[in-house]
Amino acid sequence: MRVGWKGLKRIYYTILHFDIKDGKIWLQQNTTDIDVGEELVEMGIPKEDIVLGLHPPYKRPYTGYGVA
Repeated sequence: MRVGWKGLKRIYYTILHFDIKDGKIWLQQNTTDIDVGEELVEMGIPKEDIVLGLHPPYKRPYTGYGVA
């Protein structure tokens, strides 16, 4: 998360957001240029245990990751 102040403007937004639901890792937000799903796979997490929640359900079967 990015939290703080820039002058008189409040800064508050999510850079990365993960949830763990039903034993799967859900990637809900990624505003980086890093392929976080691939990073998780390289750490040994099976692709079927990663759900790209930032994509609508109808697109998830085509991502190569879990669909939940």
